[in-house]
Amino acid sequence: MTKSTLERAFLYYWRVLAEDLPAPVSEHRFAPPRRWRFDFAWPDRKVALELEGGTYSGGRHVRPDGYAADAEKYNAAVLHGWRVLRYTGEMLDEDPARVVREVATLVLGVKAA
Repeated sequence: MTKSTLERAFLYYWRVLAEDLPAPVSEHRFAPPRRWRFDFAWPDRKVALELEGGTYSGGRHVRPDGYAADAEKYNAAVLHGWRVLRYTGEMLDEDPARVVREVATLVLGVKAA
């Protein structure tokens, strides 16, 4: 599956700012038989990252059906023991170090300050 520009940007920042931490798995499927996937996951830690694009352009995540489907997916993830962090493209653009730091906190299993 082709990565979006947003996903490529996150991977770049992760490699640069969290170089000593494990690389994420892209498009990790969870909760079979559903076909749900996380943009990125650290399955052994049950940590997932979702990058929400199109928040200002009327993308699928902000339309009623897409928003409802995302809510169902994220709730199922939590019920399966996953910790899911969600970021918009704007959040990644404005402060990539913060995004990486927060994800790394969960990947390392450290409680956030």
